[in-house]
Amino acid sequence: MEDLQLILKKEPKYRLKQVKEAVYRDLIGNWDFALTLPLSLRKQLNEKLPLEIKAEIFDSRDQKTTKALIELQDGNKIETVLMRYSEKRNTVCVSSQVGCPLSCTFCATGKMGLIRNLTADEIVNQVLLFGRIMKKEEDKVTNIVFMGMGEPFLNYDEVIKAIKILHDPEGMNLGIRHFSLSTSGITEGIEKFALEKMEVNLAISLHSPTQELREKLMPIAKKYHLTELFKAIQSYQKITRRKVMFEYLMLQDLNDSMDQALQLSKLLRGLSCMVNLIPYNETGVYKASSTQAINNFRRILEDNYIEVAQRYRFGEDIKAACGQLAIRKKG
Repeated sequence: MEDLQLILKKEPKYRLKQVKEAVYRDLIGNWDFALTLPLSLRKQLNEKLPLEIKAEIFDSRDQKTTKALIELQDGNKIETVLMRYSEKRNTVCVSSQVGCPLSCTFCATGKMGLIRNLTADEIVNQVLLFGRIMKKEEDKVTNIVFMGMGEPFLNYDEVIKAIKILHDPEGMNLGIRHFSLSTSGITEGIEKFALEKMEVNLAISLHSPTQELREKLMPIAKKYHLTELFKAIQSYQKITRRKVMFEYLMLQDLNDSMDQALQLSKLLRGLSCMVNLIPYNETGVYKASSTQAINNFRRILEDNYIEVAQRYRFGEDIKAACGQLAIRKKG
């Protein structure tokens, strides 16, 4: 957008609005289709700011999930996923970093380490790519979740900038409550986020009711203790009055016992929250909890008046499911 504004500096002020409409509403992939712009300007934009997004596309067998491997201008690659929940809900799971520095033991991305942060434009491009695909299907993107590669709060400024672009009435005009942001528990990020006055949904990647097990699953928990994390969450809720979602990956014989369900119920007591139980998609480290174990865990939470949801399995056959995003070398 900054480069675009430089190019449009000598143009009439209304040109920026025309450009935004062409990119975010008409979802063009080439400036030649921006017919409201003069031919000379279209040529200049094609030369200096091409709209092509280089990507390999992979569709799941059930056609509900599409994964894109996007090549960035510097040659780095990221993965992003489109999940078709229903005719009225199409969710894009976006990445915020190339790789991730947190090394969560259940996540394929964590094994890559961190290469770099994404820019706001690189985040937005993930949504534009699927917007163009959905347009061909006479449909549209409705929801955005920051649950792809990387930790959003470690790329805070660019993530917030991307949300504002996508929410902008002159941009994609996505409803602010249709955004969800997931963090592994970066407390200063939660505290800062509370002051944004944005009605974006906050999700906490929890996965354990105890500090000891959480440290084994998520090394970052050694820095951000469970006690401090919940202080930050309580402060967030005091400021925003918003419900928080806790993501809980179900791992066989590790965090799925009935005693742990009781511990989790006690930990969450008094919070306005929902627990999202996530069937584990195996990455070679742990085994997935059985359906019976998940049902038992859910029943105990509900018996203790904790709201529970259970995530549908998306894109396992194309390695697009939760925890599976990672750039795999060919050959």
